[in-house]
Amino acid sequence: MNPRQIALHQILGRIGLWLSVLVIVSPAILFFLWMASLSLKFEIDNASYPPVFFPEHIAWKNYADVFASNRFLTYFSNSLIVTGCATGLAMLVGVPAGYGIARMAAHKSAIVILIARITPGLSYLIPLFLLFQWLGLLGTLVPQIIIHLVVTVPIVIWIMIGYFETTPLELEEAALIDGATRWQVFRHVALPIARPGLAVAFILAVIFSWNNFVFGIVLAGRETRTLPVAVYNMISFDQLSWGPLAAAALIVTAPVLLLTVLAQRQIVAGLTAGAVKGG
Repeated sequence: MNPRQIALHQILGRIGLWLSVLVIVSPAILFFLWMASLSLKFEIDNASYPPVFFPEHIAWKNYADVFASNRFLTYFSNSLIVTGCATGLAMLVGVPAGYGIARMAAHKSAIVILIARITPGLSYLIPLFLLFQWLGLLGTLVPQIIIHLVVTVPIVIWIMIGYFETTPLELEEAALIDGATRWQVFRHVALPIARPGLAVAFILAVIFSWNNFVFGIVLAGRETRTLPVAVYNMISFDQLSWGPLAAAALIVTAPVLLLTVLAQRQIVAGLTAGAVKGG
């Protein structure tokens, strides 16, 4: 095969790759753009046929109505508290647990974590609901934070197990020979190397916690709803306003999307370094 054929083969391969990526991601992009279009149109345009994608007049009022809602800031702060606490506690517990399981080669413990990861959250909801009801915690943020740990902790542990298994042991062994304790090795040697994996675990824990809907709708009270539940409650049988609903959905998506964009380098580095090995 001559150089010209090799170059042509590489170009065709790249074109095929980009076409495959376009086919895979185009439905998600289309849905996102259509939701953005709905949020910027008046109801007469949203109900028109044939559908209008680019409106003549922008309905910024949809976003203003969402932010003007008396409870929106309350629901937003509830989501921040629940997601922040659940993610922080998951990282605090999951990172050392993943390191210990990886270094001790505790494969049985890893299987338990995998089972906890793939088990549907609804399996834990009923017994925890009865427990929280007995403790008198229903309608507060505490049960939501605790039950979100059921989702976030296994994710963090599983990701960190896969990442720590790929990090070199030589640096840790050298630190132990120099007299460092296991905790000092973990803190000053293992954690700095594991930054890409920490970023991936953090982002995924935030996404799973922020977007969780089932736990919030069952355990939350009127004043302790999170944003996904609040958006759902905007749907009624009497009247459905697509513009404010789409605007609220985009606002819910924006923090996670922004966080992912800002941390994309760490995410790519963690993925390519094996942070989701076995996932």
